[in-house]
Amino acid sequence: MAESMQEIMNPGTVYLDAEFPDAPPDWSRETAQAAAIADNVQLTEDHWTVIGALQRYFVEHEQPNVRALHDALEERFHAQGGLKYLYGIFPGGPVAQGCRFAGLRAPAGAVDKSFGSVQ
Repeated sequence: MAESMQEIMNPGTVYLDAEFPDAPPDWSRETAQAAAIADNVQLTEDHWTVIGALQRYFVEHEQPNVRALHDALEERFHAQGGLKYLYGIFPGGPVAQGCRFAGLRAPAGAVDKSFGSVQ
C-alpha cells in the first residue's frame, strides 16, 4: 500500500527528501525557499515542521475545508501556542501562506492578508 501522495501519484519513483514523504510531486525545499524569499520570510525548523504537517493533512483529507484545517493546526501546535504561534511564523496566515510554502492549494476561504495590500 502506498504511504505518501508522491507514491500514489508516481508509483515506483524514488524521492530524495525523506523528511517530506507527503509532499506534492512538484514540490521541493527549493520551491518552498523561493516562495518564502518572495514573502520575505526566513524558513526555520518550525516552518518546516508546519509544512510537513500541512502536507500530511492534505494526504489524509481529500478536500479539506479551511475551518477544519484551522482547527487541526490549532490542535497540532497547541503546545507551542496554537494559532497565535502559527500566525507569528506565517504572517500571511498559516493556511494561505503555509499551504503556498508546502506546495498545496489552500482551501476556499483561506485569506492571505498580504495579497493585494498596499503598504
